[in-house]
Amino acid sequence: MPVFDLSTTPLRALNSALHALSQGANDTEFEVINPRGSHSVAVGIDTPITVEVRGSVGYYCAGMNDGGTVTVHGSAGPGVAENMMSGTVIIEGDASQYAGATGRGGLLVIKGNAASRCAISMKGIDIVVHGNIGHMSAFMGQSGHLVVLGDAGEALGDSLYEAKLFVRGTVKSLGSDCIEKQMKPKHLAKLAELLEKAGVTDVKPEEFKRYGSARTLYNFNIDNADAY
Repeated sequence: MPVFDLSTTPLRALNSALHALSQGANDTEFEVINPRGSHSVAVGIDTPITVEVRGSVGYYCAGMNDGGTVTVHGSAGPGVAENMMSGTVIIEGDASQYAGATGRGGLLVIKGNAASRCAISMKGIDIVVHGNIGHMSAFMGQSGHLVVLGDAGEALGDSLYEAKLFVRGTVKSLGSDCIEKQMKPKHLAKLAELLEKAGVTDVKPEEFKRYGSARTLYNFNIDNADAY
């Protein structure tokens, strides 16, 4: 397993090694030590490799991930797993704002709390947060699932499209066009699947509430003009 010490090795060397795998390199497991809050750690992975980061990272860690499994044994700055396509990203600590922004696929697990705008403009990614999330989360969420075991801040799901939101705790307020919806058997089954993937074993799907779009904003209706 190649080990990259970012206290002595340039970040470019790490990311270049990860990108070289698509060109025929053989290593599939990497370890990163002393990240010291470095930005853009393990971005642009496009092969099924495993990266263990021992410490906290800065912004855009694992951005554009496509098939890799990246675990951060610490916390992450803004934009972790931004625009992720596939694979898995696990944050053992907390995540700053807009975690999983514009993500198109894969699974993002945050074992601590996530700050504001978590899952903003999500486009197919699945995100499971073990703790709480901040305000304006899932703003303009188009598709995918956001699962929150804790509480949600203000304006959850503002201007939501068809992303599905599940919150176990309290929601401070719902955003424009976001409403609570019935939890059907198919939703319970999907939620159980996501909880299992995220390593959650002590919580039942029946403890959550589901939220989604009322569908009154993204289809223009003159009767709702005052809401635009």
